[in-house]
Amino acid sequence: MPLDASPADPRPGRLTAHEARQRLEHARSSRMAQLQALHESGQSTDANLRSVQTEAIQRVLKEIDEAFTRIADGSYGTCLGCRKPVPAERLEILPYTRYCVACQGRTTA
Repeated sequence: MPLDASPADPRPGRLTAHEARQRLEHARSSRMAQLQALHESGQSTDANLRSVQTEAIQRVLKEIDEAFTRIADGSYGTCLGCRKPVPAERLEILPYTRYCVACQGRTTA
C-alpha cells in the first residue's frame, strides 16, 4: 500500500505520509512505555526474561525507525518481498511491517 503523497482527498485503502507517521509515532511511544515499565520492574522480574523482552522491544523500535526511512524514500507500504502493496488492514495493525502476510510467512518459515 504505497502512500498517497497528497494530503487532500486520499484514495480509499491508502495512507497519507502524515497518517503513516502518526501510526509509527504511536507505535514508538507504546514501545518506549513498555521499555520504561520493564526497566522500572527491576528486581521483581526475572533477569533473563527482562533481557529477552528488552531485546524484542528494541528490535521493534529499530523496525519502526526503518519504517520512517521507508516513508522518506517513498517505499513505505510496499512489500519488500513481492513489491506489491501491503494491505491497509495489515499496516493498521503493524505500521512498521516490511512484508505482506504471504511474504512474511516465507521469511519466518
